[in-house]
Amino acid sequence: MRYSQALLPTLKEIPAEAEVASHRLMLRAGFMRKLTAGIYSYLPYGLAAIRKVENIVREEMNRAGAQELLLPMVQPADLWIETGRYEKYGPELLRFFDRHERESCLGPTHEEVITDIVRKDVHSYRDLPVNLYQIQTKFRDEIRPRFGLMRGREFIMKDAYSFDVSNEAAEASYWKMYEAYKRIFTRCGLKFRAVQADSGTIGGSFSHEFMVLAETGEDTVVFCQDCDYAANMEKAAVSLRKQEKIERLEQLEKIQTPGKRKVDTVCEFLKIAPSQLVKTLVFMADDQPVAVLLRGDRQLEEVKLKNLLGAADVEIAESSQVYDITKVPTGYLGPVGLTIKIVADLEVAAMQNFYVGGNEKNYHMKNVNLGRDFQVDATADLRQITRSDPCPECGGKLKLTEGIEVGHVFKLGTGYSESMEATFQDSDGQDKFFVMGCYGIGISRVVAAAIEQNYDADGIIFPVPLAPYTVIILNLGLKDEKITAAAEHLYRELQRQEIDVLLDDRDERPGSKFKDADLLGIPFRVVVGKSLLNSGLIEMRIRKNGAVEEMTPDKVIPALLSKIADESTEKTDDP
Repeated sequence: MRYSQALLPTLKEIPAEAEVASHRLMLRAGFMRKLTAGIYSYLPYGLAAIRKVENIVREEMNRAGAQELLLPMVQPADLWIETGRYEKYGPELLRFFDRHERESCLGPTHEEVITDIVRKDVHSYRDLPVNLYQIQTKFRDEIRPRFGLMRGREFIMKDAYSFDVSNEAAEASYWKMYEAYKRIFTRCGLKFRAVQADSGTIGGSFSHEFMVLAETGEDTVVFCQDCDYAANMEKAAVSLRKQEKIERLEQLEKIQTPGKRKVDTVCEFLKIAPSQLVKTLVFMADDQPVAVLLRGDRQLEEVKLKNLLGAADVEIAESSQVYDITKVPTGYLGPVGLTIKIVADLEVAAMQNFYVGGNEKNYHMKNVNLGRDFQVDATADLRQITRSDPCPECGGKLKLTEGIEVGHVFKLGTGYSESMEATFQDSDGQDKFFVMGCYGIGISRVVAAAIEQNYDADGIIFPVPLAPYTVIILNLGLKDEKITAAAEHLYRELQRQEIDVLLDDRDERPGSKFKDADLLGIPFRVVVGKSLLNSGLIEMRIRKNGAVEEMTPDKVIPALLSKIADESTEKTDDP
């Protein structure tokens, strides 16, 4: 492509709306333009990067035995009602009525649609296993879309669905997709970790997220430095440290704490550590109140609470709600005498002679003990894991880092096939439910995540496999026949070698061309200018490390081909 003919509108100024590096650089590099909140138009440069990801994904999915199809974005509500997800999915599901008053939704995912296809067209165990995938636009009505393509409302996704005869076969399909995902993200040139994850609204028995490690990630990744354990914060299990039992339970005592409501002020006043205090938090779980007991220095992991309660929605109660329910002001609530449902973190269940709110303004209690002074309805691992916790698998040292979810694989089981009565006949002629899995990759998010991992003060630094153009040629002497002829020759030769190349033939100052080349993040820059006239040399620069080489024109193409091969992530061997 010739730059003079390309729609490639770069920006010098940083857009005010941009919050993270990928958002800022995508807008500045003419990657996309905002249409409305969380919805973007992809310009040619951005679409080219997205197509690079799609091609890698398509090759590896096909290699793993999956078949591509394309499903409608508009889905009838009836299918979602069958599975019970129409209400459970929440406000992110955009619902609407057509002119015939038929209720529909815009697809955020396609489990129902694909199950409907398979139940109608796959009837025998002889037709299994089957794995079907698509690359298509999805819509989720995020309440606060932000960070550009990282958390948009409309996005491009690859979603695949496997159907098997048994749990064992489904597990084999799951791990085949897991390995395919490892190859995909390796080929994309990303630094990533596969971590244990919560299955969320998709459901299923277990799942893994593929997380790109980046400082601006929205999620926290927990992994062990001594073994292969890795999980996200929602799933990371806390191993309870062995605690010495106190032989004597001290007498329960009510103590004045005038005006002391927060953990730090209560502990300072009582001269105790936050680890000696148990805080009582009230949450609304599907509109029903539940009290949650945590150590004073711990934070709740809401997903763990939601899973314990089997609730579709969990949120912290407002102060006014807490008072209406308990008649106790916020900051003084405790479990002794509390009449609503109470659940406790495992750490609290192991504590003795601890402090709690006194259920009366300006009072707390000391020497409180579970079992003697109050009861709970359930105990479970409810808190967020911390760096000081041991690895739940080997007891080793944990590390916490930020990550961006780019892929998720789920073992679904028979939840969808049972609710939609999707069956096949086994070898004995008996009807059995399909055992399912589903596998998603955020195509557009992969590009954003790659930029979050690869940029500097001057712009993007694209990994070679994802770069819209692998080489940019700067013609710095448009009016000189020798310079122009050399630039044109290199341009044609690279095209002949099927290398994606951008020829900057604009009538712009050299400084502007250099800045745009860096901003766009094209891996290799070739400069044809006065050095060709003065010394017969052409400059080649590697964007990633700034390394510069000068060489005669006949050496440029072989050098580029060699460098491109070195920088590209090679395809893995066929299975």
